[in-house]
Amino acid sequence: MADELSISQDLDKQIIATQQRFQKAMKARLANMPLETKERYFAVLSLLVAKLEDPSKPLREVLQDVVIESASYIAQELSGL
Repeated sequence: MADELSISQDLDKQIIATQQRFQKAMKARLANMPLETKERYFAVLSLLVAKLEDPSKPLREVLQDVVIESASYIAQELSGL
């Protein structure tokens, strides 16, 4: 049990550190990002955050919803439109 708690706490720290790295990386990209890409990125990010804000929704369901609902934005970005 103590091992599991220790692992969980370590993962919490790693997740927070990775989120900070993510924010730094995206901030550096924004200045050179085309407007259309910013719009698509914002749409997908907003969708993800809105789904995560519902604490009753399991992460699995959040991810399923986001993948389905953001598929068109991702396809547009991948096709370079």
